[in-house]
Amino acid sequence: MNAVVADITYRAMLGRKRIWLLALLPAALIGMAALLRLIGGPDEHTAVILMEKFSIGTMLPLLGLIAGTGVIAPEIEDGTIIHLLSKPISRPVIALTKFAVAASLVAVFGAVSTFVAAFLLIRDESGVAYGFSLGALFGGVAYAAVFMLVGVLTRHAVTVGVIYALVWEGLVGGYVPGARSLSIQQWAQSIADRISSSPFLSSDVSLGFAVPAMIIVTVGALVWAGQRLRSLSLTGDE
Repeated sequence: MNAVVADITYRAMLGRKRIWLLALLPAALIGMAALLRLIGGPDEHTAVILMEKFSIGTMLPLLGLIAGTGVIAPEIEDGTIIHLLSKPISRPVIALTKFAVAASLVAVFGAVSTFVAAFLLIRDESGVAYGFSLGALFGGVAYAAVFMLVGVLTRHAVTVGVIYALVWEGLVGGYVPGARSLSIQQWAQSIADRISSSPFLSSDVSLGFAVPAMIIVTVGALVWAGQRLRSLSLTGDE
């Protein structure tokens, strides 16, 4: 970790329009939860559906995309990454620091808002709020690593990330049984299912697979990103 790189990255993420993008989705989640509470009262089934479909299924991958690509992709696109690479800081340390910033942002905006929304709907009933917030935390960390890697690998990071989030995570990983075991969304739901005792929540992926898979994907993405940064020359060419 490098404190200077972290500080610069936080300033860039929180000082641009990305802060509004990061805040918009959590605000929408909490707003929907408040509206549902007002209209229909506490409903565990509704809470689980909202957490599955919007929090874990939609908000989390998009937050991971915004934070993961945002911490490094713009610098690569406009060439300012060269200034950072010219400093006596190892490339893996840069990758790790950028990842830590992205993961912390997803944790704050994703996991915290998930807990608030679920708690607002049904309080601590069946552990739904705790389960989904923990699932969002771990899932968000994995998303941050994957999307940061995408930001390092391609100059079209946002386009590639959106396709991945919508097609793989939203469609293939959500509805194709054989592909669910390779979906971060499903891994996050597996954690939520283990923590929560709700009868309305079930996961097709075992926790014994989901947790190691998250660790492997996160570490693998970080190592790959660090190695990829090594291949960037100070002229911006590979």
